[in-house]
Amino acid sequence: MGKIHIEQGSVQETLIIPLYARKLCAEQFPTLYQDEYAAKICESIDYDFSKIEAKKNNTMYQFGGLEGAMREKDMIWEITDYLKGHPEAAVVNLGCGLNMTGRMADNGTCRIYNLDFPDVIKSRTELIPAGEREENIACDLNDFSWMDQIDARGGAILYAAGVFHYFTTQQIKQMVAAMADRFPGGRLVFDAVGKFGRDKLMKGTLKNMGMNDISGLFYVNDRSELEGWSPKVKLMTKKSYMQGYYKLDDPNIKGIHRFLARLCDSLAKMYIYQMEFAL
Repeated sequence: MGKIHIEQGSVQETLIIPLYARKLCAEQFPTLYQDEYAAKICESIDYDFSKIEAKKNNTMYQFGGLEGAMREKDMIWEITDYLKGHPEAAVVNLGCGLNMTGRMADNGTCRIYNLDFPDVIKSRTELIPAGEREENIACDLNDFSWMDQIDARGGAILYAAGVFHYFTTQQIKQMVAAMADRFPGGRLVFDAVGKFGRDKLMKGTLKNMGMNDISGLFYVNDRSELEGWSPKVKLMTKKSYMQGYYKLDDPNIKGIHRFLARLCDSLAKMYIYQMEFAL
């Protein structure tokens, strides 16, 4: 089978950048992060990686990759924790891109669902055919009919990594309320930044996605802002996603990386939030 060609400047290219960042992160910080899939997927793609490769020793680029990798590790921790009590649960990746979080947390009995826009799912299916107990679902997350395709008889753990930034607060509220109704006993895990993080750190990324007016887009300054969304929702935990789950103890991590991680906690308010849905 030949390699799949990805054009520079295409929508598919936006999937390649975080994928390659995870590959480099696994190579540069192997005692902290492992990703057996990223390198294999990159090898199956016909794409000029030279511009990205040239950045691999850039401190800020390394930190960006480290940030994404730690967030993925956090999500795997949360999924694994839920599966301990619900071994046959649905593991639902909201806005999957090319990440392999579901498979990396697979316990051998859960069901994995990867959700994203049709063009993303098309690229994902070409590069990563669905495995056993796995389904790729093309959808718009704001059209809640995707929930009909999830078999949640054994429970449901839904997670969104780097996704909710692109939605308005009202859209997230409606989605959370709908999930709480549809998946009683389920759990939602997602990351968010504070207003400063959205306006300063995320602004460039959001504008590159065509979102010039970011004033209504989702952010969380304080966990109290998430309360009262639905009587069926209970906010359980909030943890830093750079330092809340794992120590940054790989010997290749620089002092500046640790400083930036602390800065992200205190200034950008980069956290992982967990919500429980009442039975």
